[in-house]
Amino acid sequence: MNSIQQIFQKQEHNLLSIFFTAGFPELNQTAEIIDKLGSNGVDFIEVGLPFSDPLADGPTIQHSSTVALKNGMNLDVVFEQLIAIKDTNTTPLVLMGYVNQIIKYGEEAFCQKVVDCGIDTLILPDLPMVEYESHYRALFKKYGLTNVFLITPQTSEERIRKIDDLTESFIYMVASSAITGAKGEISQQQIDYFERIKAMNLKSKLIIGFGISDNKTFSKACEYGNGAIIGSAFIKSLDKNGVDGIADFVKGIKG
Repeated sequence: MNSIQQIFQKQEHNLLSIFFTAGFPELNQTAEIIDKLGSNGVDFIEVGLPFSDPLADGPTIQHSSTVALKNGMNLDVVFEQLIAIKDTNTTPLVLMGYVNQIIKYGEEAFCQKVVDCGIDTLILPDLPMVEYESHYRALFKKYGLTNVFLITPQTSEERIRKIDDLTESFIYMVASSAITGAKGEISQQQIDYFERIKAMNLKSKLIIGFGISDNKTFSKACEYGNGAIIGSAFIKSLDKNGVDGIADFVKGIKG
């Protein structure tokens, strides 16, 4: 049983995950941010690997990646920072990155480093399912890693059912067909989508992301999923208020 499955055993509803980009706003704040998030009740943390050509990130997260890269962040530094807190961190971590980063680093070396960090769950938005089935599934299994697939309002029922069969942690339910970032209130169109997925009675847990930015949108998302991920709104808070503002931010989301 992986670390995320263990979370769901303890709590199935209203789970809060926070995304941040490693190396933002400062190179060496990764451990401090993780500690502050965990101590303020965040259920699991999504650590973003800064990348120059992100797939679906909006301007806020793109900006955080640009700053992190300029700060000198790279995969070796991220791994060093995460390995350093492996024995003291008690909040499960999910690593979010892109396939090119794995290929460039070396697939076996990358997977071993992830394990060394005490992480067992990856989110790779640009990993094609055919590549996962033909290659990465066996590779990840070798290292005890699981992959999180994303679904959107346009994902076919057939594909969703297949993703459900392949899922070992949770399905990342993208709330809208757009890039990341706050979009105001959750629309009726989104609610219709949430209800459609809920009615499918999938075996997998659902975590909703993209556009979740405050207590109102978080609470609404939790009515249809097991929890939600907040990214851009947190990045903005970090940029404005720094690490000292984390406690108030999380409190504002959880209500």
